[in-house]
Amino acid sequence: MTGKKSERRSECPTAYALDIFGDRWTLLIVRDLLIGGKSRYKDFLEAGEGIATNILADRLGRLEAWGIVTSAPDPVNRRVKRYRLTQKGLDLAPMMLEMILWSARYDPDTGAPKAFLRRAQRDREGLLADLVEGARARAVD
Repeated sequence: MTGKKSERRSECPTAYALDIFGDRWTLLIVRDLLIGGKSRYKDFLEAGEGIATNILADRLGRLEAWGIVTSAPDPVNRRVKRYRLTQKGLDLAPMMLEMILWSARYDPDTGAPKAFLRRAQRDREGLLADLVEGARARAVD
């Protein structure tokens, strides 16, 4: 999946986004990169949702093909790939935060930390800036 116009179902912007994020795993990987501090294949497997290895490999490949993430060898262990969000991926931060807030509003059992939710309500722009900066900093570790 390269994201070429010929592969799209329609010209609708919602359909475009769903072509990329139309399953639960893709956005969970973006969440883990943005908020969870994860960057290695093993990190995503251990995230807690129980993603299968074949699904994880496929979704990481798709995210790279769409230009949402990029990968590079780990500087310590060159056999391990480290993933990071591209600018296109970092631009998803506001949408991800809104999804978290929406879920917290309607799901009384959400696992989102209360301090995170309070900060999002009090200082949304500051939190977004910190999330993006944190993801950028982890990308160069």
